[in-house]
Amino acid sequence: MTAQELVSGDEAVARGAWEAGLRVACAYPGTPSTEILETLAGFDGVDTQWSVNEKVAFEVALGAAIAGGRSLYASKHVGLNVAMDPLMTASYTGINAGFVAVVCDDPGLASSQNEQDTRWVAPYAKLPMIEPASSSDAYNYIKYALDISEQFDTPVLFRMCTRVAHSKENVAVGQRQEVPLKPFAPNIPKYVMVPRNAYQKHILVEKRLLQLAALSEKTPLNKIEKGSAKLGFITSGISYQYLKECYPDASFLKLGFTYPFCDGKIALFAKSVKELVVVEELDPIIEDHVRMLGIKAKAKHPSFRIGELLPQYMPLICKGAKKKEIPSTARKPVLCPGCPHRFVFSVLRRNKTVVAGDIGCYTLGASPPLAALHTCLCMGSAVTLHEGFRRILPDGKIVGVLGDSTFVHSGITGIVNAAYNRMKGLIIVLDNSTTAMTGGQNHPATGKTIRDEPTKQLSLEAICKASGAENVDVIDPKNIKQLDALVRQRLADNALSVIIARRPCKLIDRERLQMPAFDKAKCKSCGICFSLDCPALTRTAEGFVEINKSLCAGCYLCADLCPAEALIKPFK
Repeated sequence: MTAQELVSGDEAVARGAWEAGLRVACAYPGTPSTEILETLAGFDGVDTQWSVNEKVAFEVALGAAIAGGRSLYASKHVGLNVAMDPLMTASYTGINAGFVAVVCDDPGLASSQNEQDTRWVAPYAKLPMIEPASSSDAYNYIKYALDISEQFDTPVLFRMCTRVAHSKENVAVGQRQEVPLKPFAPNIPKYVMVPRNAYQKHILVEKRLLQLAALSEKTPLNKIEKGSAKLGFITSGISYQYLKECYPDASFLKLGFTYPFCDGKIALFAKSVKELVVVEELDPIIEDHVRMLGIKAKAKHPSFRIGELLPQYMPLICKGAKKKEIPSTARKPVLCPGCPHRFVFSVLRRNKTVVAGDIGCYTLGASPPLAALHTCLCMGSAVTLHEGFRRILPDGKIVGVLGDSTFVHSGITGIVNAAYNRMKGLIIVLDNSTTAMTGGQNHPATGKTIRDEPTKQLSLEAICKASGAENVDVIDPKNIKQLDALVRQRLADNALSVIIARRPCKLIDRERLQMPAFDKAKCKSCGICFSLDCPALTRTAEGFVEINKSLCAGCYLCADLCPAEALIKPFK
C-alpha cells in the first residue's frame, strides 16, 4: 500500500528531491520558499545549510553538483537576483550530477519588495524551466528536473508561486533511492570560463536549447487534456487549478515544462478548439509566445498582470474585462507588541533622522504614525544607501538601519566599502538574534546551524571593527535614555560608527511581564504614547489611553516616554 502524506508544495519538493538521492541543499530563508530547506533538514542523507546569502547558497550547491552529488538551491524570487551572477555562467559550465534551482515567486507581494516573474530568467539564462501546479506535481516534477539536469548537463530552473508552495495536498510518497556519486574529472575547458572556453560553451548552450525544445514537445509535463472543442485553455502553474475549477468541461494544454516552449504541441492544440484563451499569472509570457507563433488567442486584460490571480477572476479574464481593484481590509502592518526595534525607531524619530532602511520585519518602522524608516530597496542596501545619502548630504542626520541576519547577508560589504572610501556616519544593526521576518531561522551570528546544532558564532562587533568601523557600541535598546544619548553622540562624531542594538526577538523570548498601570488623573491626552504605534494601546472616546492586557508584552516603552508619568511601571 502506498503511503500518503498531506504536504505543501515546498514540502513536496523536499520529499521528492530527498527520494531522488539529493546529497546537498542550500538556501537563504525567504517567503514563500523557506519550508523547502526546513523540511530537507529533517531528512537523513542530505547535507543542508542556511547559507549567508543566495549567491553563496547557489555556488555551494553548484559546487556539490560539479563534484558529483545531486544538489538543490532554493530561494524566493528576489533571492535569485542575488544569485544571478553564478547562475548565468553555470548555464555555460553545466553540471555533473543533477542540480536544480528552485525559485518561489510571490504574486500579490505578500512578503516581498517587488513582484517579478521568474519565468523571464529561463530564456535570459538559456535554461530549462519546470513549473508545477500542485504539491503532487512538485513531488513528481522535482525528480524529473534532476534527471533532465543530468541528461542535458544543465542547471534546471524550478519555478513555483506562493499558492503552490503553501497549499497542501495528499501525495503518494515513496522511499529514498540512493544515487551513486558521479566521478569528478578535472575539465578545464568545461569549468573554467575564460573567454575562449566560454565562447565554445555558448555554442553548446545554443545546441542544448534545441535539444530541450525537442524534449518539450514530447515530455508528459506538457499535457493536452481533451474536453469540449468549444473552449480551450493554454495555462501553467496555479492558473491551471483555478481554470479546472471554473471550466471543468473545457480542453486544456497544461504547460509544466514552460521553457523552451512546445511550439508544435501549442499549434496542434490551438487547431483543436474553437475559442482559445491563454491564462497565466503575472506577465504575458505564454501569451506573447503564442501570438509570436501567429496563433490567435484571447488573454487577460493588462490590469491582471498586477497582483495574484484568484479563482473568481477567471470568468472576467475570459470576457476580456478589466480587473476591479478591491480595497484591502487587512489590518495595518505593525511591529509586534514588545518588539525591541520599536525602541530604536522611537529614538530615531525623536532625533528627526533620515533612516535608510532594509529588508526585514523592521521595515514596518515605516508605518505611520512611527514613520521612522524612509527607504527600503534590497538586502544590505541600508548601509550603501546611507553612504549615498551622506555623499550628497554630508551634514545630514542620516542613519542606516538593518537587521543582524541582513547584515551578515550583504551588509558587511557595505561597511567595508564605507571604511575603504573614508565615509563617516552611523549604522545601527538591529540584532534580535534571528531571521525574524521568515519565521526565526538561524544564521552565522546566532551560533547555531539549520538543525539547531552549535557552531562557530560570528561576532558582529568583531566583524564591524575588522571591516574598519571606528566606533562599535553594543547596547540593549530597552535602555532608551542611554540609547538616545549614544545615538546623539555618534551622529555628532566625525567617524564611521556602528551601534549594535541587541535584544532577542519577542517571538523568541516570549516572557510577558505585567502591564503598566494607568493614572487617569495625570494623563494630559498628549498622544505621545500613541506615536509608538504599539498595537496594545488604543484611545478611548475621551482621548485617554487604554491598554489591551492580552497584547501588552510589558516592555514599558510607553511608560518611559510618557511625560506626565501617567503610565507607571509596576516596579521602580
